[in-house]
Amino acid sequence: MDTRADTEAFALQPEATESAPLIDNTRTETPTLRAFSVLEHLVAAKGALSLAELANIIGQPKASLHRMLQSLEAGGFVAREPGQKNAYVIGPRLERLGVDVMMHSGARRQRHAILERLVADLGETCNLSTLHDTQVLYLDRCESPWALRLELKPGSHVPAHCSASGKLLLSMMPREERAALIRAMRLERFTPSTLDDPNLLEAELDRIAHKGIAVDNEEFVLGIACVAVPVFDSRGKCIAAIAVHGPVSRMALSRALTFVPRLQEAAADLTATF
Repeated sequence: MDTRADTEAFALQPEATESAPLIDNTRTETPTLRAFSVLEHLVAAKGALSLAELANIIGQPKASLHRMLQSLEAGGFVAREPGQKNAYVIGPRLERLGVDVMMHSGARRQRHAILERLVADLGETCNLSTLHDTQVLYLDRCESPWALRLELKPGSHVPAHCSASGKLLLSMMPREERAALIRAMRLERFTPSTLDDPNLLEAELDRIAHKGIAVDNEEFVLGIACVAVPVFDSRGKCIAAIAVHGPVSRMALSRALTFVPRLQEAAADLTATF
């Protein structure tokens, strides 16, 4: 058995250390992991990424990357940016997967415990939500002990344009993306206070982005007030909103605004769960 070639080949390998162990790229760089890398970059991007941009980031030939993107697009994991042939964004299937992960992850109990403490402190219903398409999706919710309350279970959807959490999450989006979304939304008028004019809604979202606080002053349901603050992930991206709401007969908007510091504390605690 000729071991000379084996010895020379081994000598060409980088020396393993505790900080830089030997890595077998042939086993770690698989097509599946490359596909996940593409999805990770699309999720982290502030907008659509072109085929050329992705090829440069991933370090993969355009031809093979294009084939991969075609498969991911066929499966609903990526989608073409409208009007741009070779620009990609996350697809509906990946978006649904992300929502399911947040709703059923191992951190769910920890998040619910944070909401329970918040309700115990404030005495009103609190919820955690995220943006799903053009609506707000409740990830979790903890009800107050009061008989008079608005009940919406986790998994429920409410319109984004007339809810405190929805307006907050919209305000955190890039302006161009936000404007396009608002143009695509049906701004239904639920109460006399509902903002159903796109220009007025845009102006309100600018104010919310500046303050970092959003309110629902009886805009979705008459007699119900709400205040919401953002929840950021470990990278500083707004991932969700935490809010308190209750009937104005018991929690006027002016009183709800005094809860903002406690809401922000809870939001900081929630960051560790994302």
